[in-house]
Amino acid sequence: MKTPLRALIAALLLASCGGSSSTPPRDLDNACTILQQRPDYHKAFKAVERKWGIPIHVQMATIHQESKFVSDARTPFRYVLGVIPMGRQSSAYGYSQALDATWDEYRAAERRSGAKRNKIKDATDFMGWYMNISRDRNGIALTDARNQYLAYHEGHTGFRRASYNSKPWLVGVASKVDARSAMYRDQIAGCRLR
Repeated sequence: MKTPLRALIAALLLASCGGSSSTPPRDLDNACTILQQRPDYHKAFKAVERKWGIPIHVQMATIHQESKFVSDARTPFRYVLGVIPMGRQSSAYGYSQALDATWDEYRAAERRSGAKRNKIKDATDFMGWYMNISRDRNGIALTDARNQYLAYHEGHTGFRRASYNSKPWLVGVASKVDARSAMYRDQIAGCRLR
């Protein structure tokens, strides 16, 4: 076998062994497993907890709901007549599903022009920034996963106006985020992490 062919085969084998960066961790119901599989997540979550005061379990529950830990998650396409694609439902993208305009506001406010929504470190820092604004504007405790999620979804003004009350499905989702946050909190308390 010729050397270039061997090199190509070796490269393909190595590529097939590694997971895509957009591939979520296994067992999304186990915080310890997620943090052990992805030490970079744990490092990012801890950094945000130190910088912004957002508990790791609140960050994880929010990311689970928004993207299921898929780095390049996007909203689905909209279709006319069921077949003609008309673009995506929104500009939400990445781990945090931040909208284009909100992401740009964050990058300007924090002077992080190179931040990317598909990088866990940047996505979690964005969440810390946003949730602190929710606390400052709406009095939502940083540990309150339910109301932080509602403000995250509806925006600060929408939360203040209680727009979520006309969306029973969203109130149900926020309750699930709160339950997952509590589950992750209890699991993390027993984790053996570095």
